[in-house]
Amino acid sequence: MPKSKAALPPAAKKPSKKQAAPTNDEIALRAYHIYMERGCTPGDPVQDWLQAERELSTPPSKKRKTKVVSIAA
Repeated sequence: MPKSKAALPPAAKKPSKKQAAPTNDEIALRAYHIYMERGCTPGDPVQDWLQAERELSTPPSKKRKTKVVSIAA
């Protein structure tokens, strides 16, 4: 019996182009980088977390520059 194309499950649709929400690990890593960029000085970890969440939730702009921080061993 030939298989028909109509038998495909609805999950076979193309994924949407929306950006996925950042994971807790991604937010924690970005918050740590914010702390490092501040020179490891004391600050408010909740504010670092919220800033990281905002940064990761907004779609990246075309001219967004990232700062690479190296950690010497």
